Amino acid sequence: MSTPREPSPGKLVLSVLAAADWWDVAWPEFRAELVERFGPVDYETPLLPFDHTAYYDEELGTPLARRLLGFARLVPLDRLVAVKLATNADERAQARPANGHSGGQSGGSRRVNLDPGLITLERFVLASGKNFTHRVYLGQGIWADLTLIYNKKTGWVVLPWTFPDYATEDMKRRLTELRALYKTTVETAAKAAPEGAHECP
Repeated sequence: MSTPREPSPGKLVLSVLAAADWWDVAWPEFRAELVERFGPVDYETPLLPFDHTAYYDEELGTPLARRLLGFARLVPLDRLVAVKLATNADERAQARPANGHSGGQSGGSRRVNLDPGLITLERFVLASGKNFTHRVYLGQGIWADLTLIYNKKTGWVVLPWTFPDYATEDMKRRLTELRALYKTTVETAAKAAPEGAHECP
């Protein structure tokens, strides 16, 4: 019989997707709000052009660009639901007025799309509000999407359902950098823990 034990926490990663006007006007203040809630940012990409799909164009506007953030403060794995609910609330708070736009999947109101996920040594999991065959229900309407798994010999392994933008070599390289930061944090915490302690770092 296996003995239940708490896993090490994960590294919170957030994909922020929006059109140029939002980045120019709203990003500095919104970034500060993210830091206040989730802690210091220790990884941040420049704006990355997003042209993998036209799905968001009508709702968010064009041209779209993404920024990927990693947070230094690790997150218990079972907190992913709370993180996703918080970022959903952020999307609503950043939305256009109800009569300010029309069209799109949610009435054209959203200006930013936020996708939080957790990196561990073994995998990268995104939070989703939609059910699918490979997703595991976590609670409160949120599902865990196993987006990529990590192989020590080959690196990130793309799965049949991996989103195309997360399957690119550029994204996998950035996630490898984030995983390296996470690994250093976990190893440093383990060395600092008292001998015989098994608490999560």
